[in-house]
Amino acid sequence: MILKTLLVLLIVGGVAVAAYLRMNPQFGGSISKAEKKQFSKSQQWDGEKFVNQKETLMDLGIKEMPGLLKKQFTGRENRGPKEKLPLIKFDRKTWDADTTSFQFIWFGHSVGLMKMAGKNILIDPMFGADASPIGPFRTNRYTDSTLYVIDQLPEIDAVLITHDHYDHLDYDSFKKLKGKVGHYYVPLGVKRHLLRWDIADEDITEFDWWESAKLDEVEMTFVPSRHFSGRGLTDRAESLWGGWTFVSSKHRVYWSGDGGYDTHFKEIGERLGPFDWAFLECGQYNKLWHHIHMYPEESVQAAIDVKAKTSIPIHWAAFTLALHDWKDPVQRFGEEAKEKGVHIAMPELGEVIRFSGKEENGFWWEGFE
Repeated sequence: MILKTLLVLLIVGGVAVAAYLRMNPQFGGSISKAEKKQFSKSQQWDGEKFVNQKETLMDLGIKEMPGLLKKQFTGRENRGPKEKLPLIKFDRKTWDADTTSFQFIWFGHSVGLMKMAGKNILIDPMFGADASPIGPFRTNRYTDSTLYVIDQLPEIDAVLITHDHYDHLDYDSFKKLKGKVGHYYVPLGVKRHLLRWDIADEDITEFDWWESAKLDEVEMTFVPSRHFSGRGLTDRAESLWGGWTFVSSKHRVYWSGDGGYDTHFKEIGERLGPFDWAFLECGQYNKLWHHIHMYPEESVQAAIDVKAKTSIPIHWAAFTLALHDWKDPVQRFGEEAKEKGVHIAMPELGEVIRFSGKEENGFWWEGFE
Protein backbone atom coordinates (compact mmCIF):
# COMPACT_ATOMS: atom_id res chain seq x y z
CA MET A 1 0.00 0.00 0.00
CA ILE A 2 2.81 2.40 0.91
CA LEU A 3 4.63 1.68 -2.35
CA LYS A 4 1.44 2.29 -4.33
CA THR A 5 0.91 5.58 -2.52
CA LEU A 6 4.48 6.69 -3.21
CA LEU A 7 4.10 5.72 -6.85
CA VAL A 8 0.89 7.72 -7.16
CA LEU A 9 2.53 10.71 -5.50
CA LEU A 10 5.48 10.51 -7.90
CA ILE A 11 3.17 10.32 -10.91
CA VAL A 12 1.04 13.19 -9.68
CA GLY A 13 4.15 15.22 -8.92
CA GLY A 14 5.56 14.52 -12.37
CA VAL A 15 2.32 15.51 -14.05
CA ALA A 16 2.18 18.70 -11.98
CA VAL A 17 5.74 19.65 -12.94
CA ALA A 18 5.05 18.93 -16.61
CA ALA A 19 1.87 21.02 -16.50
CA TYR A 20 3.73 23.87 -14.82
CA LEU A 21 6.40 23.81 -17.50
CA ARG A 22 3.78 23.88 -20.25
CA MET A 23 1.57 26.54 -18.73
CA ASN A 24 4.14 29.02 -17.43
CA PRO A 25 5.23 31.28 -20.33
CA GLN A 26 8.46 32.17 -18.50
CA PHE A 27 9.96 28.91 -19.74
CA GLY A 28 9.42 29.88 -23.35
CA GLY A 29 8.93 27.29 -26.07
CA SER A 30 10.08 23.68 -26.37
CA ILE A 31 12.45 22.47 -29.04
CA SER A 32 10.87 20.49 -31.88
CA LYS A 33 12.18 17.66 -34.07
CA ALA A 34 12.07 20.01 -37.04
CA GLU A 35 14.30 22.50 -35.22
CA LYS A 36 16.78 19.80 -34.31
CA LYS A 37 16.95 18.81 -37.97
CA GLN A 38 17.48 22.44 -38.92
CA PHE A 39 20.23 22.86 -36.30
CA SER A 40 22.15 19.91 -37.73
CA LYS A 41 23.40 22.33 -40.40
CA SER A 42 25.28 24.22 -37.68
CA GLN A 43 28.83 23.23 -36.78
CA GLN A 44 27.93 24.11 -33.19
CA TRP A 45 25.20 21.41 -32.98
CA ASP A 46 26.38 17.92 -31.98
CA GLY A 47 23.10 16.17 -32.70
CA GLU A 48 21.48 16.83 -29.32
CA LYS A 49 22.76 20.20 -28.13
CA PHE A 50 24.91 23.20 -28.97
CA VAL A 51 28.55 23.09 -27.89
CA ASN A 52 31.41 25.53 -27.38
CA GLN A 53 34.57 25.65 -29.46
CA LYS A 54 36.45 24.01 -26.58
CA GLU A 55 35.32 21.71 -23.79
CA THR A 56 33.54 23.88 -21.25
CA LEU A 57 32.76 22.63 -17.76
CA MET A 58 31.12 23.85 -14.60
CA ASP A 59 33.06 22.42 -11.64
CA LEU A 60 29.87 22.09 -9.67
CA GLY A 61 29.15 18.60 -8.38
CA ILE A 62 27.29 17.15 -5.42
CA LYS A 63 30.27 17.55 -3.12
CA GLU A 64 30.46 21.29 -3.85
CA MET A 65 26.77 21.95 -3.21
CA PRO A 66 26.77 22.12 0.64
CA GLY A 67 29.60 24.65 0.70
CA LEU A 68 28.07 26.67 -2.09
CA LEU A 69 24.65 26.78 -0.41
CA LYS A 70 26.24 27.89 2.84
CA LYS A 71 28.07 30.72 1.08
CA GLN A 72 24.88 31.75 -0.72
CA PHE A 73 23.18 32.52 2.59
CA THR A 74 26.12 33.90 4.57
CA GLY A 75 28.46 36.85 4.12
CA ARG A 76 25.99 38.66 1.91
CA GLU A 77 26.34 42.16 3.37
CA ASN A 78 28.49 43.51 0.51
CA ARG A 79 27.13 41.47 -2.40
CA GLY A 80 24.64 44.18 -3.25
CA PRO A 81 24.39 47.93 -2.53
CA LYS A 82 22.82 48.88 0.78
CA GLU A 83 20.58 51.41 -0.96
CA LYS A 84 18.84 51.45 -4.32
CA LEU A 85 21.07 52.71 -7.11
CA PRO A 86 19.86 55.77 -9.02
CA LEU A 87 18.87 55.57 -12.66
CA ILE A 88 19.17 58.72 -14.75
CA LYS A 89 15.84 59.57 -16.38
CA PHE A 90 15.64 58.88 -20.10
CA ASP A 91 15.45 62.10 -22.12
CA ARG A 92 13.59 61.14 -25.28
CA LYS A 93 13.75 64.61 -26.82
CA THR A 94 17.54 64.83 -26.56
CA TRP A 95 17.97 61.25 -27.75
CA ASP A 96 15.81 61.78 -30.84
CA ALA A 97 17.39 65.14 -31.70
CA ASP A 98 20.85 63.69 -32.41
CA THR A 99 20.62 61.57 -35.55
CA THR A 100 24.30 61.41 -36.49
CA SER A 101 26.33 60.67 -33.33
CA PHE A 102 26.86 57.24 -31.87
CA GLN A 103 24.84 57.27 -28.65
CA PHE A 104 24.68 54.68 -25.94
CA ILE A 105 22.84 54.08 -22.66
CA TRP A 106 23.59 51.27 -20.22
CA PHE A 107 20.69 50.41 -17.92
CA GLY A 108 22.62 47.99 -15.71
CA HIS A 109 23.63 44.35 -16.11
CA SER A 110 23.67 43.72 -19.89
CA VAL A 111 20.89 46.02 -21.07
CA GLY A 112 22.10 48.44 -23.71
CA LEU A 113 20.38 50.92 -25.99
CA MET A 114 22.42 52.44 -28.78
CA LYS A 115 21.81 54.64 -31.77
CA MET A 116 24.05 53.85 -34.69
CA ALA A 117 23.66 55.37 -38.15
CA GLY A 118 20.31 56.69 -36.97
CA LYS A 119 18.99 53.25 -35.93
CA ASN A 120 17.79 52.45 -32.40
CA ILE A 121 19.20 49.10 -31.32
CA LEU A 122 18.30 47.46 -28.00
CA ILE A 123 20.40 44.59 -26.64
CA ASP A 124 19.33 41.99 -24.05
CA PRO A 125 16.34 44.01 -22.76
CA MET A 126 16.09 42.71 -19.21
CA PHE A 127 14.22 45.61 -17.56
CA GLY A 128 12.36 43.43 -15.05
CA ALA A 129 12.64 43.45 -11.27
CA ASP A 130 13.73 39.84 -10.77
CA ALA A 131 16.36 37.71 -12.51
CA SER A 132 14.93 34.53 -10.96
CA PRO A 133 11.24 34.69 -11.97
CA ILE A 134 10.68 30.93 -11.52
CA GLY A 135 12.99 30.25 -8.58
CA PRO A 136 12.10 29.80 -4.92
CA PHE A 137 14.25 32.83 -4.06
CA ARG A 138 14.17 36.25 -5.65
CA THR A 139 17.12 37.95 -7.34
CA ASN A 140 16.02 41.55 -6.97
CA ARG A 141 17.27 44.40 -9.12
CA TYR A 142 19.44 47.07 -7.51
CA THR A 143 17.19 49.76 -9.00
CA ASP A 144 13.81 48.00 -8.58
CA SER A 145 11.99 47.21 -11.78
CA THR A 146 12.90 49.42 -14.73
CA LEU A 147 10.04 48.20 -16.93
CA TYR A 148 8.61 51.72 -16.99
CA VAL A 149 11.63 52.80 -19.07
CA ILE A 150 10.26 50.82 -22.02
CA ASP A 151 7.31 53.22 -22.22
CA GLN A 152 9.74 56.14 -22.54
CA LEU A 153 11.90 54.62 -25.26
CA PRO A 154 11.61 55.56 -28.94
CA GLU A 155 10.55 53.03 -31.54
CA ILE A 156 13.16 50.28 -31.59
CA ASP A 157 14.47 49.26 -35.01
CA ALA A 158 16.12 46.09 -33.73
CA VAL A 159 16.19 44.00 -30.56
CA LEU A 160 19.19 41.68 -30.33
CA ILE A 161 19.58 38.79 -27.89
CA THR A 162 22.83 37.10 -26.85
CA HIS A 163 21.28 34.00 -25.20
CA ASP A 164 18.11 32.84 -23.49
CA HIS A 165 18.96 33.05 -19.77
CA TYR A 166 16.46 34.92 -17.59
CA ASP A 167 18.85 37.79 -16.87
CA HIS A 168 19.09 38.50 -20.62
CA LEU A 169 15.78 37.36 -22.14
CA ASP A 170 13.01 38.72 -19.92
CA TYR A 171 9.37 37.77 -20.49
CA ASP A 172 7.96 40.86 -18.76
CA SER A 173 10.13 43.14 -20.88
CA PHE A 174 9.09 41.42 -24.09
CA LYS A 175 5.42 41.83 -23.21
CA LYS A 176 5.91 45.59 -22.91
CA LEU A 177 8.08 45.82 -26.01
CA LYS A 178 5.51 44.13 -28.22
CA GLY A 179 4.40 46.52 -30.97
CA LYS A 180 7.38 48.81 -30.40
CA VAL A 181 10.05 46.75 -32.22
CA GLY A 182 10.80 46.54 -35.92
CA HIS A 183 12.64 43.20 -35.89
CA TYR A 184 14.18 40.68 -33.47
CA TYR A 185 17.62 39.14 -34.09
CA VAL A 186 18.31 36.07 -31.94
CA PRO A 187 20.60 33.03 -31.71
CA LEU A 188 19.57 29.68 -33.17
CA GLY A 189 16.89 28.11 -31.00
CA VAL A 190 15.69 31.30 -29.32
CA LYS A 191 12.91 32.00 -31.82
CA ARG A 192 10.67 29.38 -30.18
CA HIS A 193 10.55 31.44 -26.96
CA LEU A 194 9.45 34.56 -28.80
CA LEU A 195 6.85 32.65 -30.78
CA ARG A 196 5.33 31.42 -27.55
CA TRP A 197 5.18 35.04 -26.42
CA ASP A 198 3.07 35.88 -29.50
CA ILE A 199 5.77 37.61 -31.53
CA ALA A 200 5.21 37.01 -35.23
CA ASP A 201 7.51 34.56 -37.00
CA GLU A 202 8.26 37.03 -39.80
CA ASP A 203 9.56 39.52 -37.24
CA ILE A 204 12.30 37.15 -35.98
CA THR A 205 15.59 36.12 -37.56
CA GLU A 206 17.84 33.44 -36.05
CA PHE A 207 21.64 33.41 -36.36
CA ASP A 208 24.48 30.95 -36.21
CA TRP A 209 27.97 32.17 -35.34
CA TRP A 210 29.51 34.44 -37.99
CA GLU A 211 26.19 35.03 -39.76
CA SER A 212 25.36 38.66 -40.55
CA ALA A 213 22.43 40.90 -41.42
CA LYS A 214 22.15 44.51 -42.55
CA LEU A 215 20.06 47.11 -40.79
CA ASP A 216 20.33 49.78 -43.46
CA GLU A 217 24.03 50.66 -43.29
CA VAL A 218 24.72 48.82 -40.01
CA GLU A 219 26.10 45.32 -40.49
CA MET A 220 25.35 43.10 -37.49
CA THR A 221 27.26 39.84 -37.00
CA PHE A 222 26.59 37.14 -34.41
CA VAL A 223 29.93 36.00 -33.02
CA PRO A 224 31.10 33.19 -30.70
CA SER A 225 31.27 33.22 -26.92
CA ARG A 226 32.01 30.49 -24.39
CA HIS A 227 28.82 29.97 -22.42
CA PHE A 228 25.62 27.89 -22.37
CA SER A 229 21.84 28.32 -22.49
CA GLY A 230 18.57 27.06 -21.07
CA ARG A 231 15.44 28.25 -19.26
CA GLY A 232 13.90 25.02 -17.98
CA LEU A 233 14.84 21.72 -16.39
CA THR A 234 15.66 19.85 -19.59
CA ASP A 235 16.61 22.40 -22.28
CA ARG A 236 20.24 23.09 -21.41
CA ALA A 237 22.23 24.07 -24.54
CA GLU A 238 19.20 23.66 -26.84
CA SER A 239 19.70 27.20 -28.12
CA LEU A 240 22.90 28.97 -29.10
CA TRP A 241 24.72 31.80 -27.30
CA GLY A 242 27.16 34.47 -28.44
CA GLY A 243 27.97 38.15 -28.86
CA TRP A 244 27.35 40.76 -31.55
CA THR A 245 29.39 43.17 -33.62
CA PHE A 246 28.02 46.31 -35.27
CA VAL A 247 29.83 47.98 -38.14
CA SER A 248 28.82 51.15 -39.99
CA SER A 249 30.76 53.52 -42.20
CA LYS A 250 31.71 55.57 -39.12
CA HIS A 251 31.73 53.23 -36.11
CA ARG A 252 32.63 49.71 -35.02
CA VAL A 253 31.17 48.18 -31.85
CA TYR A 254 31.63 44.82 -30.11
CA TRP A 255 29.19 43.37 -27.55
CA SER A 256 30.62 40.26 -25.87
CA GLY A 257 27.57 38.53 -24.43
CA ASP A 258 28.26 36.22 -21.50
CA GLY A 259 31.13 33.78 -21.44
CA GLY A 260 34.51 32.63 -20.27
CA TYR A 261 37.83 33.68 -21.72
CA ASP A 262 39.10 31.84 -24.78
CA THR A 263 40.73 32.31 -28.17
CA HIS A 264 37.50 33.52 -29.81
CA PHE A 265 38.27 37.08 -28.71
CA LYS A 266 41.42 37.19 -30.81
CA GLU A 267 39.56 35.63 -33.71
CA ILE A 268 36.83 38.28 -33.49
CA GLY A 269 39.44 41.02 -33.32
CA GLU A 270 41.28 39.67 -36.34
CA ARG A 271 38.18 39.09 -38.46
CA LEU A 272 36.03 42.09 -37.53
CA GLY A 273 38.14 44.49 -35.49
CA PRO A 274 39.47 46.88 -34.52
CA PHE A 275 36.55 48.30 -32.57
CA ASP A 276 35.89 51.81 -31.35
CA TRP A 277 34.06 50.41 -28.31
CA ALA A 278 33.85 47.00 -26.71
CA PHE A 279 31.19 46.19 -24.13
CA LEU A 280 32.58 43.30 -22.12
CA GLU A 281 31.12 40.92 -19.60
CA CYS A 282 32.56 41.70 -16.18
CA GLY A 283 30.76 40.18 -13.22
CA GLN A 284 29.01 37.09 -11.79
CA TYR A 285 32.18 34.98 -11.85
CA ASN A 286 33.38 32.21 -9.53
CA LYS A 287 36.10 29.58 -9.68
CA LEU A 288 33.40 26.89 -9.86
CA TRP A 289 32.07 28.31 -13.15
CA HIS A 290 35.19 30.01 -14.46
CA HIS A 291 34.80 28.50 -17.93
CA ILE A 292 31.54 30.39 -18.51
CA HIS A 293 32.22 33.75 -16.82
CA MET A 294 35.49 35.70 -17.07
CA TYR A 295 37.43 37.17 -14.20
CA PRO A 296 37.79 40.98 -14.56
CA GLU A 297 41.44 40.68 -15.50
CA GLU A 298 40.42 38.41 -18.37
CA SER A 299 37.83 40.96 -19.45
CA VAL A 300 40.65 43.47 -19.85
CA GLN A 301 42.66 40.94 -21.85
CA ALA A 302 39.59 40.37 -24.02
CA ALA A 303 39.53 44.12 -24.72
CA ILE A 304 43.12 43.87 -25.90
CA ASP A 305 42.36 40.79 -27.99
CA VAL A 306 39.46 42.37 -29.90
CA LYS A 307 41.51 45.53 -30.47
CA ALA A 308 39.16 47.94 -28.71
CA LYS A 309 39.98 51.61 -28.40
CA THR A 310 37.62 52.06 -25.42
CA SER A 311 36.17 49.27 -23.28
CA ILE A 312 33.14 49.32 -21.00
CA PRO A 313 32.45 46.67 -18.33
CA ILE A 314 28.88 45.34 -18.27
CA HIS A 315 27.03 42.46 -16.55
CA TRP A 316 27.16 44.15 -13.16
CA ALA A 317 25.28 46.80 -11.09
CA ALA A 318 21.85 45.20 -11.37
CA PHE A 319 21.74 41.70 -9.85
CA THR A 320 23.68 39.54 -7.40
CA LEU A 321 24.24 36.29 -9.27
CA ALA A 322 27.57 35.25 -7.74
CA LEU A 323 29.37 35.34 -4.40
CA HIS A 324 31.67 38.32 -4.94
CA ASP A 325 31.01 41.84 -3.64
CA TRP A 326 29.04 43.97 -6.07
CA LYS A 327 31.89 46.44 -6.61
CA ASP A 328 34.58 43.79 -7.02
CA PRO A 329 34.23 43.40 -10.82
CA VAL A 330 34.79 47.03 -11.71
CA GLN A 331 37.42 47.64 -9.05
CA ARG A 332 39.51 44.81 -10.45
CA PHE A 333 38.68 45.77 -14.05
CA GLY A 334 39.79 49.35 -13.43
CA GLU A 335 43.03 48.33 -11.74
CA GLU A 336 43.95 45.85 -14.47
CA ALA A 337 43.08 48.32 -17.24
CA LYS A 338 45.36 50.93 -15.68
CA GLU A 339 48.15 48.36 -15.36
CA LYS A 340 47.77 47.27 -19.01
CA GLY A 341 47.19 50.75 -20.43
CA VAL A 342 43.68 49.93 -21.64
CA HIS A 343 41.35 52.88 -22.10
CA ILE A 344 38.02 52.34 -20.37
CA ALA A 345 34.76 54.14 -19.60
CA MET A 346 32.25 53.47 -16.83
CA PRO A 347 28.96 55.25 -17.57
CA GLU A 348 26.35 55.74 -14.88
CA LEU A 349 23.08 53.85 -15.07
CA GLY A 350 20.89 55.57 -17.63
CA GLU A 351 23.57 58.07 -18.69
CA VAL A 352 23.65 59.02 -22.38
CA ILE A 353 27.16 58.60 -23.70
CA ARG A 354 28.44 60.04 -26.95
CA PHE A 355 31.90 58.57 -27.10
CA SER A 356 34.76 60.79 -28.13
CA GLY A 357 37.73 58.63 -27.17
CA LYS A 358 38.52 61.06 -24.34
CA GLU A 359 35.95 59.91 -21.78
CA GLU A 360 36.50 60.61 -18.14
CA ASN A 361 36.65 57.44 -16.09
CA GLY A 362 34.73 58.62 -13.06
CA PHE A 363 34.07 55.73 -10.71
CA TRP A 364 30.51 56.79 -9.80
CA TRP A 365 29.87 53.60 -7.84
CA GLU A 366 32.46 54.50 -5.21
CA GLY A 367 29.89 56.77 -3.57
CA PHE A 368 27.65 53.82 -2.66
CA GLU A 369 28.07 51.17 0.01
